[in-house]
Amino acid sequence: SIGSFSYSFLLLYAKEAGFQAAAVPLLYLIFTLVAALCSLPFGKLSDRIGRKPVLFFSFLSWGLTCAGFLYLETSAGIILSFIFFGLHKAALEPVQKTLVSELAPSEIRASALGGFQMIVGLCAFPSSLFAGLLWEHIQPEAPLYCSLFLTIITLGLLFLVKEKRKAVKISS
Repeated sequence: SIGSFSYSFLLLYAKEAGFQAAAVPLLYLIFTLVAALCSLPFGKLSDRIGRKPVLFFSFLSWGLTCAGFLYLETSAGIILSFIFFGLHKAALEPVQKTLVSELAPSEIRASALGGFQMIVGLCAFPSSLFAGLLWEHIQPEAPLYCSLFLTIITLGLLFLVKEKRKAVKISS
């Protein structure tokens, strides 16, 4: 959470990049549709191949979102960036919570999920505040560069997370 920020910044950035105010809600619609339509398939994929590969894809998609906003300055590039943002959310939301749930001891699973959500929520405010300060006092691209840098670190740290192995039933 500390490396991300409110989607409102992406909408503002799209407006700054030349999207008309009336078209900006369509970008949010694209993001929302992609996230809604892809959440179940990513959940199923995660059940098949494990949580970490799908989380890796999620963080990679967020990195591509940031890079797209930074380097694809066309309308098509901005739309593609919102598609990547939808893929990021679709893969992230169900899978990270599932991983936390699986890593927590069963007797404190709900407490672990509650603690996880609390930390995510507590980090959301300062991360957006920090993004706003970077936007205002440095340049509008600064939050994207910062988030891209932190995403690269996150991708590396993900390799340190140990998934619990599922018992595989072998039939004879």
